[in-house]
Parts: sequence; structure tokens; C-alpha cells
Amino acid sequence: GMETRCGSNCFCFLRRPSNGLSATPMPADTESKKDVAVLRLPDGKEVEIPIRRPTYGDDYFLDLSTLYRDAGCFTYDPGFTATASCESAITYIDGGKGICLYRGYPVQDLVEQSSSEDVAFLLLTGELPTEEQRSHFLEEVKNHRLVHERVKAMFQNFTLNAHPMAIMVAVVGGLSSIFSELDPFNSDHRWLACTRMIAKIPVLACMAYKTSIGQPLMYPKSKLNCAENFLYMMFATPMEEYEVNPVAAKAINAFMILHMDHEQNASTSTVRIAGSSQANPYACIAAGIASLWGPAHGGANEAVISMLAEIGSRDKVRQFVDDVKAKKDGVRLMGFGHRVYKSYDPRAKVMKKLVEEVLRELGVNDPLLEVAQELEKTALTDEYFIKRNLYPNVDYYSGIMLRAIGIPTSMFTVMFAMSRTVGWVSQWKEMFINNQMKIGRPRQLYRGTAPREYPQSMRRDAGYPQRPVLARRATSSDDWSKTQAMREESSGDLPRHMIGRKNSGFSKTPPPVLR
Repeated sequence: GMETRCGSNCFCFLRRPSNGLSATPMPADTESKKDVAVLRLPDGKEVEIPIRRPTYGDDYFLDLSTLYRDAGCFTYDPGFTATASCESAITYIDGGKGICLYRGYPVQDLVEQSSSEDVAFLLLTGELPTEEQRSHFLEEVKNHRLVHERVKAMFQNFTLNAHPMAIMVAVVGGLSSIFSELDPFNSDHRWLACTRMIAKIPVLACMAYKTSIGQPLMYPKSKLNCAENFLYMMFATPMEEYEVNPVAAKAINAFMILHMDHEQNASTSTVRIAGSSQANPYACIAAGIASLWGPAHGGANEAVISMLAEIGSRDKVRQFVDDVKAKKDGVRLMGFGHRVYKSYDPRAKVMKKLVEEVLRELGVNDPLLEVAQELEKTALTDEYFIKRNLYPNVDYYSGIMLRAIGIPTSMFTVMFAMSRTVGWVSQWKEMFINNQMKIGRPRQLYRGTAPREYPQSMRRDAGYPQRPVLARRATSSDDWSKTQAMREESSGDLPRHMIGRKNSGFSKTPPPVLR
């Protein structure tokens, strides 16, 4: 077998059949019982760990679900870089080869030959719809696009200039108060929840935008498809008729397909963990939206636009690249690299071709496209980036395309959430169908204080203070929250890259606390 050292006195090796581990597609339930990994612990004990293989692909997985029972130890994998939390038949990714499949179909083929509604049906059911199924599904989604008046009333409570993602988190979570009767173990109820969210969340996304700019809300039209309705609700007003540009509609359709699902990313895992507690599905999706909001996830395309704007012109690209390589403070290369892909993101190839087509057809001359193309060319021929497998991802060009259509940067992440909703509800639905309902409960490697006794000087009688504590005004020199924040910063408890970041919720100088 193959032996790997995993500790000072701990080894792990694989026992294989003579023909080795095969990458030939095979049903998951016919895995060879001869393929096991053997973990040798420091005390000499050996534990056999079953090896599980997918129905397609070269990877194999060590089944550690009974490791604590059999070996009395846990695994440590921050960020789940090498951990599969579930089984899924929805999306397949091979990061080394640059492959992304939805239910077996290459995502680029779906963009070129299908519609967002057909791909939504595919992710939900596993197969592309027949003509009869398509007709029924489109009618069902159309009927669910109307928004309950109580939900519409929620938008009146948000202030002008409220971020659309903040509105989305609140309103989608609020849907659970309107549709609280759902039984997630009932297949009809599950399908109803999925189709409702696929239909309503694009409508709510546009309402969030209209609310943020103070314009009246626009209702969808039954004669328009999903992409066309999105553009209509975003840009139409009651004052005049709005004609949807077919080039823009095609671009939105492609954007939605490219972003519908992407295996077990941060937001999808959040939806699954929330769903594992059997929470209301609308609350689960709201949790996914909150996770997606972060700049390290759904906000990446907005960060790319900011980076390109800071570079400014093609002649400044080389200096920017040199600053990135020198790790100059405050300079980061956005839109390159991916946790999964170690080659060119297949979605990025589609997006690059699409953005050039959209700008050409719409007659838009965006100087940022020239900067982006020059930066990509420079980075892909530089040994520094080649060694680190840094290639453009789907976020690199998508922001430029959205700008050309007229989508404001504040809506970039909302559009991501609107598209990813299809994947989220498909993953949530799959959990129940496959009975993968064990509640998510990760372990931790404790680094805190050992057991200690409560100090005698701090003891209180019957749980009450011995003397009254007088309220006093906080001052800059006597502010506990400020002192605590500085202590965390100096000790490294707060991630350095988050300190002082605009809109991050963290600041070097916390506001005074009124007592």
C-alpha cells in the first residue's frame, strides 16, 4: 500500500487491490470493500477507514464518519479544504481540469443552448424538461411571481440608500412568517417552497433595488421570461413603456445559468447546515444570502471593478502587477484564483466571450475592459502567477458585463443571490430526498484556558452585587469596549485583513458605548 506520515508516531496508508484505484464511473453503492485506508495511531493501534468513490471523477474520499468511535480522535480541517460534508448529484467540479457540470451537462453548453428556466428545472429534478414539463413549470413559476401584500409592505420600513443585500436578508427571512405552514418532509410542500423562491426572489431583488433608490416598485409581466422580467422590474417606471433589450436579456440569462450552483461553497454549505436543523426553508435561504454577502464570496465581482478603477489605465497595469508581487500594503489582485480551480475557470471563459459580445452589441466603450484584458494578459504570462495557479475566475469579467447593461455595483451580489437561489433550493431539496438530515455539528480544537476556580474576591451573594453599580458616562480614556477591541487587535484575535476595512463591521476605533 501507499504510506503517509501524519504525525510524530502516526501513519496512514492505503490498502488497494492489485489493479489500484480506478477512475472508471461506477455506482456509489458498489464500492470495493478491499479499498481501505489504515490509520496507525501512536499507541500502535490500527484503524481501517473505508474509501468511498464518486460515480464520476478521479477523487476518492476517506469515510471518517465513525473515526471517533473507532479511534477516539477527530480530524482538523479549517475551512473544510479537504472535507466532503455530504453526497450530492447536482454539480460536479474538477478544478485541475477546469470542468464544471450541472447534472452531467457542461455549464458552457447550457449557457449556449438552454434557458435559465430549463436549467432551473434540470437542477431541481435531474433532467431537462420535456415540452409538457416545460410548459407546466413555466406556468407554475409565473403564478408564483406575485408578492404577498404583507411582504410588499416590508419594503416601506427600509431607509433610503439601504443596501439591497441587507433588504434581501430581511425580506427573504420574513417570507417564513408568511409561509409558515410548510412541512419539509412533505414532497409537495418541498416542491412548492422551491418554485416559490425561484419565482419570487428575482422579484424581491428588483423591489430591493427600487426601494434603495426611492422609485416605485414594478410588478412582473406574464408575457416576459425570467431574464426579461428582471430587466423590466429593474429599469421600468410607471411614466413610460420600457422595451427589454434582447442582448441584455441574453446576458442576464447567461449570468443566471453560470451562477446557479457551484457545489458546496460557503453559502450553499450554510443553507445545508441551516436545513439540517429542519428550519423553515425561507429562513435557510436567508442564511445563504447573508453568507453570500461577504466580499470573499459573492462580493468578489464588485471588488474587481474597484480594483480595475484604481488601476485606471492599461499603462499602469505593469506597476500594479509589480506591487502585487511585492505584497505592497493595500494592493490585492481580485478576480484571480479559486479555492477549487487550479486552471482556468470554465465559467470565466464563457463570461469573457460574453462580455465582449455584450459591449460590442450595445455599443458600450468601457475603458475598464481594456484594463482587465491587459491585466489578464500580463498575469497569465508572469511566472509568479503561473506557479501559484492564479487564473481569472467568473467574477473577473462579470462586473464589466453588468456595468454595460446598467446594473449598479450595489446590485452585483444581489444578482448572484438571485441566481444561486436555484442551486440553494435544489441542494436543500436533495437533503430531504436522500435523507441526509444529520444535523451539522463540527468539532473544534480547543485553545482556551484549562479548568480554574472562580476567584474568591469576585464572589457575590445570591447572584446580586454587594454594592450598587453607578451608571457613568463613557469617556475616551475609560471605555471598556475600546480597550477590549485594542486588546484583540494587538493579540491577533481579530483577523488583520478585517481591521479597519470599510463596511466590514470592524473598526480600529469603536464608537463610544453609552451606559
